[in-house]
Amino acid sequence: MSTEETMKVLVYSDDANTRNEVRLAIGRRPAPGLPKVEFVEVATEPAVFVHLDRGDIDVVILDGEARPAGGMGICRQAKDEIYHCPPIMVIIARRDDGWLATWSRADAVASQPIDPVALAEGVADLMRRRLEGRVGGSEPRLSVQ
Repeated sequence: MSTEETMKVLVYSDDANTRNEVRLAIGRRPAPGLPKVEFVEVATEPAVFVHLDRGDIDVVILDGEARPAGGMGICRQAKDEIYHCPPIMVIIARRDDGWLATWSRADAVASQPIDPVALAEGVADLMRRRLEGRVGGSEPRLSVQ
């Protein structure tokens, strides 16, 4: 078994194709110098909070179009309720929904259709911020991709 560090990335969508698309875009390591990614795929809101409550998730990616619970509402709730909430990226279908992502307090936003390069860069940034947060903390900031 490898002792190499990994980071857990939770991917939430009710659509298995969306989860697969996100996983393929990020790959095993979204950028050189970062730990490998271990994906945790979930299809329901309760499953998101089970994992967040455990405290072992490093980065969260939420599908803003998921049903019945959308990623933006889940993001807002997580930011309100989860102590030391990990950085969250919300995937939006319409550029005009960017204001909703701001309302949800998402740390980053990606657009549908998914641009694999932009998504991997955004996740890499969130992973770096999470690693920095382990050392001294960093304030959330919104980056639209």
